[in-house]
Amino acid sequence: VNLVYVTAGDVNMLALGQNMLAPTFQEANPGVKVAVVHTGPGDAGSRTIYEKLLAEKQAGKAEGDVDVAMVHQKFMAWAMADDLLLEYAEDLDTWQYMSAGDVKNALGTNIEGYGMPMFHSLTALAYNPEFVPDPPKSYEELVAWVQENPGKFGYNGIKGGMAGVAFTMGWNYWKTGKYEKYAITGPFEQAEVDSWEQAYKDLAEFNKYVTITAGNVGTLDALNRGEIWIGPVWVDMFYTFMAEGKLDPNARLLLPEPGMPGQPMYFVIPKNARNPEVAAKWIEYVTSPQIQGEVIIDRYNWYPGIDGTYVQDAAPPEAFDRLYKDITPEIMSQYGLMMPIVEYNDAMLEAYEKWVSSE
Repeated sequence: VNLVYVTAGDVNMLALGQNMLAPTFQEANPGVKVAVVHTGPGDAGSRTIYEKLLAEKQAGKAEGDVDVAMVHQKFMAWAMADDLLLEYAEDLDTWQYMSAGDVKNALGTNIEGYGMPMFHSLTALAYNPEFVPDPPKSYEELVAWVQENPGKFGYNGIKGGMAGVAFTMGWNYWKTGKYEKYAITGPFEQAEVDSWEQAYKDLAEFNKYVTITAGNVGTLDALNRGEIWIGPVWVDMFYTFMAEGKLDPNARLLLPEPGMPGQPMYFVIPKNARNPEVAAKWIEYVTSPQIQGEVIIDRYNWYPGIDGTYVQDAAPPEAFDRLYKDITPEIMSQYGLMMPIVEYNDAMLEAYEKWVSSE
């Protein structure tokens, strides 16, 4: 059996599939070969997968080229609307370990049974304590800080990765005070979007004092070189860069008030998958407490896709401690936010293009 696994995300997602998961899964399942295909970072990477599945459906392909995929939250709304996915999750042994709200709901779309998170990822502000002994603790303090330290805060805007996107969404939540409505309850109302102009003009003003980086990796590189002193990053990439010697080991993390959003990535099985049973086995393998502890937490520094209580025994204690050192579970539950529901999500990106990029 040739299992085709297609993943969106940064290059770490490709490495994870090729170097860690495929070899051990193949060993445990003789006769199975896993081919890992990478489509690229951010929602654009997931969009490529969606367009592929949609094209196959429109062409009437009974058996597609993708057996199992790893996608962002926004993908779920697109794929559910076009009925492209197999309902598989509740039949898996590891379904019992799923407890997060995003197992049932992705950016306002009901997905229960159609997706399982491989991990939860969080964005936060990384900073170098050598230059910033007393970092800004909130968006409000950060605005004052960048004016006193021009060019020393860096982020990627909304291009080249989701860390910058998450920062701008946190900005919107801060300025509007409407996190609950935009991310959890809805409904979508155009009047809300029309009220954002000043918030984004303030962000355009903020951007005059910052360094715009090339992407998630660009921000970490600039931080490591000392070109910037603070910037939004994915927590997992931060610790992975540190473990690989690409980031100053003294760098720290903080979640600014009122918070920044993170996201899971989901396993999905297309309706027209050639090998749905093997695909389900693959997902079950990766969502097992053992792989969640040894690989997801220890090697990749993500928060687990399954309930953390099931993972504690499988992850080395130092890995668990490292992950929760700067951002404790208490801070995480208070300031670790969700991305906005799909319509507000799109509207926030458009608002940035309209009022910030055009400045």
